[in-house]
Amino acid sequence: MRAITAPNRDAGVAGLTLTDLPYPHAAENDVVVRVHAAGFTRGELDWPATWSDRAGRDRTPSVPGHEVSGVVAQLGFGTTGLTVGQRVFGPTDWARDGSLAEYVAVEARNLAPLPADVDHTVAAALPISGLTAWQGLFDHARLTSGQTVLIHGAAGAVGSIAVQLALEAGACVIGSGRSADRDTVRALGAHTFLDLEAGRLEDAGEVDVVFDVIGGDVLDRSAALVRPGGTLVTIAQPPTVRPKDGRALFFVVEPDRARLTDLVQRVRDGRLDVRVGAVRPLTEAVAAFAPEKRVSGRTIIRVAEE
Repeated sequence: MRAITAPNRDAGVAGLTLTDLPYPHAAENDVVVRVHAAGFTRGELDWPATWSDRAGRDRTPSVPGHEVSGVVAQLGFGTTGLTVGQRVFGPTDWARDGSLAEYVAVEARNLAPLPADVDHTVAAALPISGLTAWQGLFDHARLTSGQTVLIHGAAGAVGSIAVQLALEAGACVIGSGRSADRDTVRALGAHTFLDLEAGRLEDAGEVDVVFDVIGGDVLDRSAALVRPGGTLVTIAQPPTVRPKDGRALFFVVEPDRARLTDLVQRVRDGRLDVRVGAVRPLTEAVAAFAPEKRVSGRTIIRVAEE
């Protein structure tokens, strides 16, 4: 099969290449998915799990990409709940070869059924961003109706979904971003846009929840905005500054089949818009990791047609 491979950590994006690899092995409780569309995170070449397996052993050349939408091609021993030929989507395993390939082996529990009326390119943009947004807002920050949430990076993949979910939950939403993101964030429905280039972070005032995807100075300064009893939650890095009378936590998204099913139903109902920007073939996946200009919306790799 054809796949994008990363031969060594030092080479980074420059080392990515389209090559031939053996068909993946379906371990116990696995499925092999014929990939129709794949999502990736540009920073994943910096993740330790990209280069080693769960036991810490080198696994190069590795295949990047950790979101998949496709069709079940094979079941591993003991796999239940899915069938060959079924449309599925979900996150792939962090410490195994990913989805920028014609086939990928994935733990079955990661995947949810994909309705026939949802395109694979949309489904491939949903798993990590959607689960991260939900888990950050509700599982970790415990956001409820009537509270105020500040969402950093509100025009991005995670942030744009977080804005929509928070609004539907009845929260007052402040979305932050670059000046160029203003129209996008307001179109998503955020009550207020906070310009991180032209404005002051402190202008946001006190909030019940800060959901951060940026890290660094923005993360540190956000701690002072959290009301007593509130929560600062981030996916960027473990926080070093904490709210005076609140919680601060860092988390990594977890697979959740039931939540994926709920999120894709929201897409079908028109309650959740997944922002897909460019759709490029597998032969252009290397270039997509290092785009010449900023792309609005997720870049998704189309691997096979329906």
